[in-house]
Amino acid sequence: MLSYILFILGFYFLAKGASLLIDGSSSLAKRFGISEIVIGLTIVAFGTSAPELIVNVISSLKGSSDLVFGNILGSNISNILLILGFTAMIYPIRVIKSAVWREMQLNVIAVLAVAVMVNDVFFGVNSHNVISRTDGIILLLFFVLFMYFLFSAYKSGAAVNVEDTPTYRPKKAFLMVVVGMIGLLIGGKWIVDGALLIAQNFGLSEGFVGLTILALGTSLPELAASFAAAYKKSVDIAVGNIIGSNIFNIFGVLGISAVIHPITPDIKLNFDILFLVSITLILFLFVFFGKEHNITRKNGFFFLLIYFSYLVFLFIRG
Repeated sequence: MLSYILFILGFYFLAKGASLLIDGSSSLAKRFGISEIVIGLTIVAFGTSAPELIVNVISSLKGSSDLVFGNILGSNISNILLILGFTAMIYPIRVIKSAVWREMQLNVIAVLAVAVMVNDVFFGVNSHNVISRTDGIILLLFFVLFMYFLFSAYKSGAAVNVEDTPTYRPKKAFLMVVVGMIGLLIGGKWIVDGALLIAQNFGLSEGFVGLTILALGTSLPELAASFAAAYKKSVDIAVGNIIGSNIFNIFGVLGISAVIHPITPDIKLNFDILFLVSITLILFLFVFFGKEHNITRKNGFFFLLIYFSYLVFLFIRG
């Protein structure tokens, strides 16, 4: 019983830790004269993906490949279908095409790269499917390329301004960063231990737990940020934020996880990879070929319908 309680509390520690880390580090960066847009593109973006990173690092150290891979796939799927879907239902999202063009291209490359890397047997590269340490290094190199594109866009003025970051006294900001990191570590450990226990006690696969419970829990920061933006009717960069998070999850989080411990996911997760590729392409079509580049309320409803249908499929598959 205690393990389940800690599992639930872990999500609170994870979300609160990410929030403290973002606010504290953003305040420190601002005091050192770092511009708002750089803070938004780096500290805030990485902070919202910190839960996925911490959970996956701990899972990698335990050698839980399906938990690692399922969490990445599930988080990216929920980011697109659940978070963007709810956001568009609250307030339609008008996309600034030039601001997300590079990110959209890299996001498509990211999901296709993973689809290729995880199917060694199909491509005759290996006797079994694995995302090796070499693959992890390649993903991290792509992440460096992603960062280069971000800063190039910033220098050229293509990036969109972010809201003002909070300012705290240096000692308080530093304390927030330390407490936030501790919260992430504690919450991450409780969540991974609880997830493994749930999978064992209820006969569920680690992949299923990663695709559902972990994915939803680690996406809480993105969910909160998107809801806040929708209520403020400030959703022009919502797609860019979600796409940036998805790219960081694949190139950064999955890359680091594979370097720590090679990932050998269950073959049935190939369906979920194909599903992620499909909805990524659907989002691309909505953004660049839809009416006035909008994600309408109808599109949002369509995303939510697909997502909940996908959850039903996962429960049936087990």
